[in-house]
Amino acid sequence: MEAFYAYAWLGLIVILVIIEAATVSLTTIWLAGGALIAFIFALLGLPLWTQIAVFLATSIILLIFTRPIALKYFKVGIQKTNTDALIGETGLVIMDISEHKPGQVKVKGQVWTAISESGYPVQADTEVIITAIEGVKLVVIKSVDN
Repeated sequence: MEAFYAYAWLGLIVILVIIEAATVSLTTIWLAGGALIAFIFALLGLPLWTQIAVFLATSIILLIFTRPIALKYFKVGIQKTNTDALIGETGLVIMDISEHKPGQVKVKGQVWTAISESGYPVQADTEVIITAIEGVKLVVIKSVDN
C-alpha cells in the first residue's frame, strides 16, 4: 500500500505540472511542489496523514511566500496593448469635441474618436492629453500649454 501512495503523489505531480504548463497561472506549480515533498515522504514510508499534512503545509507556504515574488518577475497577465501605450500621449483635436458629441483627435498619425474627460467642449487645433480609452474612444483633457 505504501508504494501506491508514492505512485499517487507522482501522478499528482505530473497532472499539476501539465495543468500549470497549459494555464501558466502560477498556482498549480506550488501544489506540485507540495506533492513532490509528499512523494518523498511516501518513499520514506511515512504514514498517509503525514504525507497529506506536509503536502498542504508546503503548498500553502510556497503559495504565500514565493508566488508574489514569481509574479513580480514574470508579470503574468500584465501586458500593455498598443492602445494602452497611447495613454499620456499628446494629440491634436482635428474636429471639435462638444459636450454631447464626440470629436476627433490625431495621435501619432492616426485619427481617433475622442470625448472630453471634463465634458467641456474642446475646439479644433487644440492640443490634448489622452487620459484613458473607453472602448474605441479616447478620453482627453486640454494640454496645460493651452
